[in-house]
Amino acid sequence: MAVPKRKVSRMKRGNRRSHDAVAAPAYVEDKDSGELRRPHHIDLKSGRYRGRQVITIKEEA
Repeated sequence: MAVPKRKVSRMKRGNRRSHDAVAAPAYVEDKDSGELRRPHHIDLKSGRYRGRQVITIKEEA
C-alpha cells in the first residue's frame, strides 16, 4: 500500500482543492422572449433555438 512520505502542506492541499468549487450555472436573456435560459439550450417556453422553431409547444388547457 502506498503511504505518503511527508505531510501535504496547506498550500499544496489548497491548490489541489481550488478547482473543486461548484460554479453557479450561467443564464442568458433570450432575445425573442426575454426569458432566462441556459446558453446553447432550447428556450422551453417558445421552443426556439438560434431563431428557428425546433420543437412545437403544446397549448396548456
